[in-house]
Amino acid sequence: MQTRLAIIDLNTGDQPFFLESEPNQAPLALIANGEIYNYLELKQQLDGFTFKSQSDCEVPLFLYQKYGIEFAENLRGMYSIAIHDPAKNRLILSRDPFGIKPLYYGVTEDGFVFSSEFQAFQKAKILHPKINTEGRDCLLNIQFGAGVETIMEGVYRVLPGETLVVEKGEITERIQLNALPPVAPAVIKTQDALEKLDAILADSIDVHQRSDVPYGMFFSGGIDSSVILTMMARLNPEPVQAYTIGFSGTGVHDERDHARTVAKTVGSDHHEIEFSEHDFWHTLPAITSLMDDPAADYAVLPTYKLAAEVKKAGLKVVLSGEGGDELFGGYGRYRRAMRHPWLGGRPMRQSGTLEGLGLLRNEIPQWRTAYDAPVNDLPQSYTRLQKAQAHDCADWLPNDLLNKLDRCLMAHGVEGRVPFLDSVVADFAFGLPDGLKINDGQGKWLLRKWLDQNLPEAKAFSKKRGFSVPVAEWILVKAQTLAPLVANQPGIVEACQPDAVHSLFASMDTSADKKRGQAAWHLLYYALWHNHHICGFASDGDVFDSLNLGKGDS
Repeated sequence: MQTRLAIIDLNTGDQPFFLESEPNQAPLALIANGEIYNYLELKQQLDGFTFKSQSDCEVPLFLYQKYGIEFAENLRGMYSIAIHDPAKNRLILSRDPFGIKPLYYGVTEDGFVFSSEFQAFQKAKILHPKINTEGRDCLLNIQFGAGVETIMEGVYRVLPGETLVVEKGEITERIQLNALPPVAPAVIKTQDALEKLDAILADSIDVHQRSDVPYGMFFSGGIDSSVILTMMARLNPEPVQAYTIGFSGTGVHDERDHARTVAKTVGSDHHEIEFSEHDFWHTLPAITSLMDDPAADYAVLPTYKLAAEVKKAGLKVVLSGEGGDELFGGYGRYRRAMRHPWLGGRPMRQSGTLEGLGLLRNEIPQWRTAYDAPVNDLPQSYTRLQKAQAHDCADWLPNDLLNKLDRCLMAHGVEGRVPFLDSVVADFAFGLPDGLKINDGQGKWLLRKWLDQNLPEAKAFSKKRGFSVPVAEWILVKAQTLAPLVANQPGIVEACQPDAVHSLFASMDTSADKKRGQAAWHLLYYALWHNHHICGFASDGDVFDSLNLGKGDS
């Protein structure tokens, strides 16, 4: 079964697409989830082929006929694609290099199954829910899953950039298309880099705006979203629809004042959304129900509400800034990874959130095997910074940030597009000298320089505060009530020491220990996720409705 969100070619783009390939054989068939941004250029290259639609997703079928399983090398976009080739009696599955679009598979007694959401396997009663303990411990410690295996036994990820060949129910071939170039940093002058960056940003954002439906953007007021807004304002004759969210009356920094100033400067149509403590308690169960591949990233909360507001406004596409930090060197952990150990340098995610707190029944960090796997195959020519960036692009980016964006937006029938995660941008940004990424203690230096020149009002070189959601603050308010409820949930009892969980919530003090607040959030998130996806409880109430259901089952 395939449900289409129509963005390009609203009239003739319905799937599946078919293509006659050999005499007396059933046609090739394709279904796809995503967007092929260079489809117009590819159609020109495929001169002589007859297309039945104006859809971007029909093009890969013709590319497969021409190039075989290497067809994805020609694609510029985000996609999960399935092609059935009856003449060769095989199935082809392909996922974009950054893993912007999800794709899962399982091997059962009845055959090989695949889907964009692995909860489809459960709803079809093809696979029964059973926890993969290493995947669970990975989620609890670093807030997302890593590697091929998911949190559910028997369900696997098609990795970013992979194309799989399936014959007679078994994977017979895998080929890999890398998102990042295998090159050491190039030598380039700052002014030349700025001019090239300007052209690349214009090109990427222009193709990411290809749409037959209204579009806008998520605007935090930070460097990445300010760059996108500035370029969108240049490219669009009409005001850009920009959406910002904030948290009033809490201890976290609210960016709405700054975002409002920047948005006004470029003449965008700016919309400000409030996310409240009430929203937290009432939307979290619904959010965990749609995150079948769970990511305990608190940014799921505002992303979900922003998507709902965008949907109400009639937009079906939003551009977002994911990938800017990873490609241009924005995270503080990159600066630490660049330093030698005797100068304070340390690997990323050296310890898990729950490690050392006496919460887990099994304190052996087996989850690190899957998380550390991408580091083992990196080119020796990479700098320390490039290795850290590549590691994030392999796991953190697809399994947390992009997973969160896709699930929250698609739940509202909205498509999220990420123009930084474009092959043209990646080839340029990843190959920049380290000094154009991190300079004078600031990450994303070249992006900041470009923004400073093109929109001084954005104050690109001022110290920025990372985006945060006050989940620990809200949990603290009801910690005494939550303590026995969370401690006695089925998923928590299975993974953790209930008495230790009870003590964690009962003694919460967010000002004293940030790690304990983060641990409480991870446990609450997982308890709700487990109640819905493993126990099968409804998720249409608030947090306490869901926890009370779980309490009765423990």
